Amino acid sequence: MSSPAASARVVGYLGPPGTFTEAALHTQPDLAALELRAMGSIPDVLMAAGSGEIDYGFVAIENAIEGSVTLTTDTLAFDTDLLIQREVTMRVQLNLMARPGVELGDITRVVSIPVATAQCRHFLREKLPNARTEAANSTAEAAEAISRSKSEHVAAIAPARSAELYGLTMLAEDIEDHPENQTRFVAVARKGVPAPTGHDKTSIVVFQRADAPGSLLAILQEFAARSINLSKLESRPTKRSLGDYCFLIDLEGHISDELVADALRSIHAKQARVKFLGSYPAAGAHGPSVRRQARKRWAEAEAWLDGLRAQLAE
Repeated sequence: MSSPAASARVVGYLGPPGTFTEAALHTQPDLAALELRAMGSIPDVLMAAGSGEIDYGFVAIENAIEGSVTLTTDTLAFDTDLLIQREVTMRVQLNLMARPGVELGDITRVVSIPVATAQCRHFLREKLPNARTEAANSTAEAAEAISRSKSEHVAAIAPARSAELYGLTMLAEDIEDHPENQTRFVAVARKGVPAPTGHDKTSIVVFQRADAPGSLLAILQEFAARSINLSKLESRPTKRSLGDYCFLIDLEGHISDELVADALRSIHAKQARVKFLGSYPAAGAHGPSVRRQARKRWAEAEAWLDGLRAQLAE
């Protein structure tokens, strides 16, 4: 998605204001220039995008510590027909915050979205071993809720921006278990596949037709035979019956690439049903240089081939 269509007006994201999702969204100037609509939960965002209520949805899909955000992957796999338009990665810094006057020793409850709480297990075990955790739909929702609470024993795990927005005091900063904590976000829409850039990723869901010995190996061999690198492979229950699983796969390349298209065609024909979740520009600090090199190599290859064709006898 090089830029949203002129008719697109609304981008839904996990709110309220102050979430990491909102911060990641603001790193994308073309999306941030549209009307931004904070929504109550990740499924709310994706279902609204699927119904056409909003033009784009913007949600977290993977964290470096906790792995996939299953609310996102399951909704994309089972409940909507949406296409990923781009991915965005951002470092995530988590903090413990409370109402002014509350101290760390006062805390008996910690509120946040479960994905964030799970990223801070070591801190909670060491500093607040007797505190119970409670779930919120987002980090900023947790911060907003405790700002209205009269309790002096509750804290939230949220971004620093949330403390500013909701008048809270930082009790501890950078409490995530690992310092290089990143989250991957995706923009999704009902239709459209961005043009190939030379540094792309394709996401699919593979549903096996039969749970037979070697079936997963047969699927993976289709990629190995074509030297297609997989950046993610995850199994998820299909929710149809116990022991029935599908596979979420991210692979390097674009659906317009001959080898990628051939691999997906072969899997769909011989092994399993494939749900296409999109081909889109891959994120990363080196993305622009990789794309420039790919375009240069492609131009050189085209010139080489044109030279060969020019030698054909008439």
